[in-house]
Amino acid sequence: MTATVTGPPSAPATIVARDRLFYSGMAIAMAVTVFAGFLPTYYLRLLGDGPTTTINGLAFTPMVRLHAVIFSGWVLLFVAQTTFIASHRVKLHQRAGIAGGVFAAAMVVVGMATATEATARGSAPPGIDPLSFFAIPFFDMTLFAVFITTALWNRRIKDTHKRLMLLAYISILTAAVARLPGVLPLGPFGFYGLTFVFLVVAIAYDYLSRRHVHRVYVWGGALLVMSVPGRLLLSETAAWKAFAAFVAR
Repeated sequence: MTATVTGPPSAPATIVARDRLFYSGMAIAMAVTVFAGFLPTYYLRLLGDGPTTTINGLAFTPMVRLHAVIFSGWVLLFVAQTTFIASHRVKLHQRAGIAGGVFAAAMVVVGMATATEATARGSAPPGIDPLSFFAIPFFDMTLFAVFITTALWNRRIKDTHKRLMLLAYISILTAAVARLPGVLPLGPFGFYGLTFVFLVVAIAYDYLSRRHVHRVYVWGGALLVMSVPGRLLLSETAAWKAFAAFVAR
């Protein structure tokens, strides 16, 4: 596969129509993944089915509940935003984009706070040092912030904006994927690998529909993929553990 960093100035109407269908479909597929992953480990437990603790053993604190509300809201808003575009309600999409920016900022703040709270309480998957594990959510939220900020900056460049928004979503999808049955024991490379199936599908769609891959997927996809071994190596260093301990104090 050959990737180029520039594309045609405007896409034909048929491609635009297909894009609307594709991004709406991706939004729905990712929403289903989120709710499937968190259904047995969070949503059903709210109804009294099982202990009110996360899979890491962290109780459903107010911060955990707030994080769940904001994350769920983000998922639903993303579906709504792609639906607005697919149904040609661009003005409504733009107005809702203000809420999207607020949600994104809240996601970063509350996501980091939830991860810090879990680390301070020694919460992590079995057999993993909580200080080391902190690198997983920390860099998930860092990448999300980078992609969202860049997407908002490029909101008037449609082809760039929508791909950055998709990358932002993919960057925080791993928590849900890891909670799917049988996935967590596969380890980071397993659950990140399954998460990146969405990235592969997006790149494949770009190539099949345009015969080139947009530059956002070239650098953004590389950043996502390379972040996994990078954060895993960093997480075992004394410097990182000292940083995580300092943050979690």
